[in-house]
Amino acid sequence: MAVNYQSPMDRAFHALGDQTRREMISMLASSGALSANELRKPFNVAQPTISKHLKVLETAGLVRREISGRVHRFHLETAPLKQAEDWIARHRTFWEGTLQQLENFVCSTADRENAE
Repeated sequence: MAVNYQSPMDRAFHALGDQTRREMISMLASSGALSANELRKPFNVAQPTISKHLKVLETAGLVRREISGRVHRFHLETAPLKQAEDWIARHRTFWEGTLQQLENFVCSTADRENAE
Protein backbone atom coordinates (compact mmCIF):
# COMPACT_ATOMS: atom_id res chain seq x y z
CA MET A 1 0.00 0.00 0.00
CA ALA A 2 1.49 3.32 -1.04
CA VAL A 3 1.64 6.15 1.47
CA ASN A 4 0.78 9.60 0.17
CA TYR A 5 2.70 12.14 2.19
CA GLN A 6 0.84 15.44 2.23
CA SER A 7 3.23 17.97 3.72
CA PRO A 8 6.61 18.94 2.28
CA MET A 9 8.22 18.06 5.63
CA ASP A 10 6.73 14.54 5.51
CA ARG A 11 8.03 14.05 1.96
CA ALA A 12 11.49 15.32 2.95
CA PHE A 13 11.77 12.99 5.97
CA HIS A 14 10.48 10.08 3.88
CA ALA A 15 13.12 10.79 1.23
CA LEU A 16 15.85 11.11 3.85
CA GLY A 17 14.80 7.81 5.41
CA ASP A 18 16.60 5.80 2.72
CA GLN A 19 20.38 5.33 2.77
CA THR A 20 20.73 5.35 -1.03
CA ARG A 21 18.91 8.66 -1.28
CA ARG A 22 21.00 10.16 1.55
CA GLU A 23 24.15 9.08 -0.29
CA MET A 24 22.85 10.65 -3.49
CA ILE A 25 22.23 13.90 -1.61
CA SER A 26 25.79 13.75 -0.26
CA MET A 27 27.13 13.22 -3.76
CA LEU A 28 25.22 16.25 -5.04
CA ALA A 29 26.35 18.34 -2.07
CA SER A 30 30.01 17.58 -2.71
CA SER A 31 30.03 17.47 -6.52
CA GLY A 32 27.33 19.87 -7.62
CA ALA A 33 25.00 18.87 -10.45
CA LEU A 34 25.26 15.25 -11.58
CA SER A 35 23.54 13.21 -14.25
CA ALA A 36 21.36 10.25 -13.38
CA ASN A 37 24.08 7.95 -14.72
CA GLU A 38 26.74 9.61 -12.55
CA LEU A 39 24.47 9.20 -9.52
CA ARG A 40 23.98 5.51 -10.35
CA LYS A 41 27.68 4.60 -10.61
CA PRO A 42 28.42 3.92 -6.89
CA PHE A 43 25.36 1.69 -6.50
CA ASN A 44 24.90 -1.84 -7.76
CA VAL A 45 21.34 -1.24 -8.97
CA ALA A 46 19.54 -0.88 -12.29
CA GLN A 47 18.77 2.51 -13.81
CA PRO A 48 15.00 2.20 -13.11
CA THR A 49 15.79 1.85 -9.40
CA ILE A 50 17.88 5.03 -9.45
CA SER A 51 15.10 6.77 -11.38
CA LYS A 52 12.63 5.86 -8.62
CA HIS A 53 14.98 7.22 -5.95
CA LEU A 54 15.44 10.41 -7.93
CA LYS A 55 11.68 10.80 -8.33
CA VAL A 56 11.24 10.54 -4.55
CA LEU A 57 13.95 13.17 -4.02
CA GLU A 58 12.39 15.38 -6.69
CA THR A 59 8.88 15.04 -5.22
CA ALA A 60 10.29 16.00 -1.82
CA GLY A 61 11.84 19.10 -3.38
CA LEU A 62 15.35 17.96 -2.43
CA VAL A 63 16.59 17.89 -6.02
CA ARG A 64 15.80 19.84 -9.16
CA ARG A 65 16.02 18.24 -12.60
CA GLU A 66 17.55 20.04 -15.58
CA ILE A 67 17.06 18.38 -18.97
CA SER A 68 19.48 19.01 -21.82
CA GLY A 69 18.71 16.71 -24.72
CA ARG A 70 18.81 13.17 -23.37
CA VAL A 71 20.85 14.07 -20.30
CA HIS A 72 19.04 14.72 -17.04
CA ARG A 73 21.17 16.60 -14.51
CA PHE A 74 20.16 16.89 -10.89
CA HIS A 75 20.88 19.80 -8.58
CA LEU A 76 20.58 19.77 -4.79
CA GLU A 77 17.88 22.02 -3.33
CA THR A 78 18.82 22.92 0.23
CA ALA A 79 15.64 24.66 1.44
CA PRO A 80 13.86 21.42 2.48
CA LEU A 81 17.01 20.25 4.26
CA LYS A 82 17.12 23.54 6.16
CA GLN A 83 13.46 23.14 7.13
CA ALA A 84 14.15 19.60 8.41
CA GLU A 85 17.20 20.84 10.31
CA ASP A 86 15.14 23.63 11.90
CA TRP A 87 12.43 21.16 12.95
CA ILE A 88 15.01 18.86 14.52
CA ALA A 89 16.68 21.77 16.31
CA ARG A 90 13.33 22.90 17.80
CA HIS A 91 12.70 19.41 19.17
CA ARG A 92 16.25 18.62 20.24
CA THR A 93 15.95 20.53 23.51
CA PHE A 94 12.84 18.59 24.48
CA TRP A 95 14.36 15.21 23.68
CA GLU A 96 17.69 15.96 25.33
CA GLY A 97 15.85 17.04 28.49
CA THR A 98 13.61 13.99 28.39
CA LEU A 99 16.53 11.63 27.87
CA GLN A 100 18.42 13.30 30.74
CA GLN A 101 15.41 12.80 33.02
CA LEU A 102 15.22 9.14 31.97
CA GLU A 103 18.93 8.67 32.70
CA ASN A 104 18.52 10.29 36.13
CA PHE A 105 15.57 8.03 36.90
CA VAL A 106 17.41 4.88 35.83
CA CYS A 107 20.48 5.84 37.85
CA SER A 108 18.44 6.63 40.97
CA THR A 109 16.52 3.35 40.64
CA ALA A 110 19.78 1.42 40.27
CA ASP A 111 21.26 3.23 43.29
CA ARG A 112 18.22 2.30 45.43
CA GLU A 113 18.39 -1.32 44.31
CA ASN A 114 22.10 -1.48 45.10
CA ALA A 115 21.50 0.06 48.54
CA GLU A 116 18.94 -2.62 49.46
